[in-house]
Amino acid sequence: MFSRLLHAPGTCLAAATRCLSILVISAAASGALGTGAGHTAQPDAPGFWGQGQRISRPDLSTLPRLRFLTTVDFFPFNYLDATGLLAGFHIDLARQICAELELTDRCQIQALPWSELDRAMDEGQGEAIMAGLAVSPESRDRYLFSRPYMRFPARFVTRLSARLAEPLSESVAGKRVGVLGGTAHETLLRDLFPEADVVTYSRSDWLYEDLKSGRIDALLGDGMRLSFWLTGNDAASCCVFAGGPYLAPAYLGQGLAIAVPRDQAALIEAVDFALQKIEASGAFAELYQRYFPVGFY
Repeated sequence: MFSRLLHAPGTCLAAATRCLSILVISAAASGALGTGAGHTAQPDAPGFWGQGQRISRPDLSTLPRLRFLTTVDFFPFNYLDATGLLAGFHIDLARQICAELELTDRCQIQALPWSELDRAMDEGQGEAIMAGLAVSPESRDRYLFSRPYMRFPARFVTRLSARLAEPLSESVAGKRVGVLGGTAHETLLRDLFPEADVVTYSRSDWLYEDLKSGRIDALLGDGMRLSFWLTGNDAASCCVFAGGPYLAPAYLGQGLAIAVPRDQAALIEAVDFALQKIEASGAFAELYQRYFPVGFY
């Protein structure tokens, strides 16, 4: 099985003992939507389609079914909610794609263990993977990928009482900046911010505690993970994002995309068509704000 782009924070622990079960739900079925702490300002949603880009709708009238394969261990994208139902950002986005393509009556979402996704696709159990499969030369040999619909930027975080001003390339000079060792974020930090005093950690909780206590001046990490930490009890409202997002595909990958078999060019064109329409209509922004009440862009 190819690698996953990342494992999101807060993996649904209740789902751990049920990861071997197979769940199939109708795309028309209602699902629980993720909620977060209330904030006065709505986060800005990412947009990856240019204003002038237009894609025609491919004809899928002969497609007997559109079944998305996913997992239950990638919160808040795909997980089991408190009632045991499949839920998450990917589940709602899949339903939106089906509605945009007028395929709701032929649309299904099936959850499998991560290690079984490739085999299930080979056996024709699904038409698309929507589970955080990393876009790489190896995975491209097997699948066609949609345009990315979300990327995970690197973000700096500082204490509220000791914010760093832009340009961060100058303000981090000589500052102790923590980062998880052996990660793409460490490489990015060392390459793009060579004047920073890099402090590496093997555990994220130690990294966070040292920032809170002032033993380091800032940290650099995955913006999505950090957005959840900033609003959680462990952070205790200590800290804030500093500067803007760093979208660096060479370091952080291409982002989230939907995978289909290589002989399904019409289907991937249809998925891109739907993603573009969903973004243009504002529906994607609504989903983003629902699942990520503190934006990470």
